[in-house]
Amino acid sequence: MNDETAALLFDVVERLEKSIIARDSPAIVALRGERLLVLSDFDYLRDQQSAIAFETRAAVKAQEVAATRWVFAVPQVWMIMPDKVFSRAVSNHPLREGEHEAITWMSFDQSDGVDYGRVPYTRRPSGEPVFDEPEMFTVGVRPAEHMPGYTLLQAFFPDS
Repeated sequence: MNDETAALLFDVVERLEKSIIARDSPAIVALRGERLLVLSDFDYLRDQQSAIAFETRAAVKAQEVAATRWVFAVPQVWMIMPDKVFSRAVSNHPLREGEHEAITWMSFDQSDGVDYGRVPYTRRPSGEPVFDEPEMFTVGVRPAEHMPGYTLLQAFFPDS
């Protein structure tokens, strides 16, 4: 990941961390092209149709600003298994055994390609989140259609 994309990642993560502290859970995408455009959606985690609609709108905006890089992030609950990672929307319910909260992110850079990662976080007894540093996956990732950013990536490159 180059410096410009890393800076965009830290910007998006910071915005999302502030939202999580405020007890909001939007999806956030920052599109860098002719100008910077930041979009958010609070219905993203409601259902798959809302997620697809937001990512499709983001792809249209990415084309409008001639985006050469973008970062997409959303808070989720993860359960890491030996050969898979399961995720679900965050909620006010307590975490089940083996579940962890994380910001899931995907970045795209025209010259570097696609990277995936997460920002794990835990909560103090008061409920205040404590965030770790962003992690980039170093193992091969095969994103499923329901993974955050998948639809955006596919819509951004409709001919591929």
